[in-house]
Amino acid sequence: MIGNILVGTASWTDKTLIACGRFYPPACKTAEQRLQFYAQQFPLVEVDSSYYAMPTPQVAQLWAQRTPADFTFNVKAFRLFTGHQTQPGVLHRDLQQALGPQGAGNLYYADVPLEIRDELWRRFIEALEPLKRAGKLGAVHFQFAPWVLRNRAGIAHVEHCVEKMAGHLVAAEFRHGTWFHGEDLEKTLEWERALGVVHTVVDSPQGFANCVPCVWDVTHPRLAILRLHGRNKQTWNKKGLAASSARFDYQYSHDELAAMVPEIEHLATLADHVHVLFNTNNEDQGQVGARMMRELLRVKAR
Repeated sequence: MIGNILVGTASWTDKTLIACGRFYPPACKTAEQRLQFYAQQFPLVEVDSSYYAMPTPQVAQLWAQRTPADFTFNVKAFRLFTGHQTQPGVLHRDLQQALGPQGAGNLYYADVPLEIRDELWRRFIEALEPLKRAGKLGAVHFQFAPWVLRNRAGIAHVEHCVEKMAGHLVAAEFRHGTWFHGEDLEKTLEWERALGVVHTVVDSPQGFANCVPCVWDVTHPRLAILRLHGRNKQTWNKKGLAASSARFDYQYSHDELAAMVPEIEHLATLADHVHVLFNTNNEDQGQVGARMMRELLRVKAR
């Protein structure tokens, strides 16, 4: 049994997970009850809601209060920071007003005035503070947009984000093959090591421009992360899906997960901790996969 591997899922509040009725007992009706139940099953979760909208310190304080002392939250970075298109309506009301009329279009990081960007960083870090103070903040996870390439602009933006998050453990997940093509693979890993960034091992469908190979390596002595997105090629880039749960509609098989065990165990010899996170969030697929992986790795439930 390896004691430094934590297994969990991305999100505990997905609508399809709640609706399927297979994970939460019928008595779990409230947000508090669901998080408390989840934390009895797994020692780790990834907060995905922080990607869609800026979290608040008050909510993070509740997360800290509702979970055991040794529970860990990885928190996804807000989408504007990772280069994604962002609707002005998800920003705080005062910042929307400071931006002025924007119409219905999306914002990108470069569109936002410097002082507003700085304020967004300040508020994001402020929101993380209750988890950090409680010793429950793992990594702050930056899943960069597929159009953040390994070029001068892309490298500069990642370095900018790391600088803004000084004092936090930052994990980087790339979604374009340029980061790992040919000799650039080793260059990227060495650059991540020099930056002090946690490399994210990604399991996902292959053969798409917005996919990267599964690179089993460690760039930070404290942590290695494996994120499992499923291998559903049919839905990976399908347009018009109602929710991400449809895109990541995939149930890993026992054999698929068993094949990863030696690699995960090797990561555990190179880093103090390994986080294995299932992002297959259609109904209870992530929880089923996480329990299966936990048994294969022979790690404790809690």
